[in-house]
Amino acid sequence: MRFDIELLPLIACPKCREGLVVEDAGASLSCAKCPAVYPIVGGVPRFVPQENYAASFGYQWKIHAHTQLDSFTGLPISADRLFLASAWPRHMSGERVLEAGSGAGRFTEVLLAAGAQVVSVDYSAAVEANALNNGNAGRVLLCQADIFSLPVRERSFDRVMCLGVLQHTPDPPRAFQSLARAVRSGGSLVVDVYENRLLSVVHWRYLLRPLTRRMSRETLYKWTERLVPPLVAPAGLLRRWFGRIGARVLPISEFSYLGLPADINRQWAILDTFDMLSPRFDYPQSLASVRSWFEMCNFSDVVVFRGPNGVIGRGVAP
Repeated sequence: MRFDIELLPLIACPKCREGLVVEDAGASLSCAKCPAVYPIVGGVPRFVPQENYAASFGYQWKIHAHTQLDSFTGLPISADRLFLASAWPRHMSGERVLEAGSGAGRFTEVLLAAGAQVVSVDYSAAVEANALNNGNAGRVLLCQADIFSLPVRERSFDRVMCLGVLQHTPDPPRAFQSLARAVRSGGSLVVDVYENRLLSVVHWRYLLRPLTRRMSRETLYKWTERLVPPLVAPAGLLRRWFGRIGARVLPISEFSYLGLPADINRQWAILDTFDMLSPRFDYPQSLASVRSWFEMCNFSDVVVFRGPNGVIGRGVAP
């Protein structure tokens, strides 16, 4: 598996910001200026150690490599979320897009189908699942990298997106600033984050995490896989009877409202319940705080609103 070499000029050494050169018959990237060398493993340049604060995400996406792909569910769930949040056109032929926090590649797949040239990064080993799903598609370069030190050339991307990730970093405003530096003048940036409001604060994830974060990810996943399936049907009934409040009575995530087949719905429930109980960091944000990020970076045409997955913000780079 090899990345699209034509996209190499879009990435740069995260230490000195200079260009990178393929070395050792495709086994590494070396910096054109400083002594830094970065291994390429499985067709993916690695700019960070394998084990880091996002390791639980890598664990879950390697197990559920296909679960949330539109090509697997047969439903446009990921595409609808991306285009609702971004208001981007569904045809982006030739446009350069940076995706931060790829997971297993549910949005990478959508971007490639839209014709974009995609550089997609994730801090965790989830890049390996994305490589299996999208690595041979062409027009894509996947990297395991730190959002605070992105291995990309500044102001090089027409569009930058980061959905469902910033709240799981240790410093969301600083992570946002890192994304903003990658957008070309007149380009678009879109993010979404969990919303900080009373209904969020009393969510099961915040009540249970003091316990679940003490577990190894293997133990937590084992218990999640065992306990969630019997609760999926009751959670679905509670959602139908009492709406979103009913859906939160039981300590699991449940997605019957998406129209998923029963087996895939169970897999989504297991995946998302593990996802909500395992992160090391979780900093939900208000609409005002997300708007302040865009203003801090002098973005124009800023739109911030409450979406189905939290606060959505988008704007145009100066």
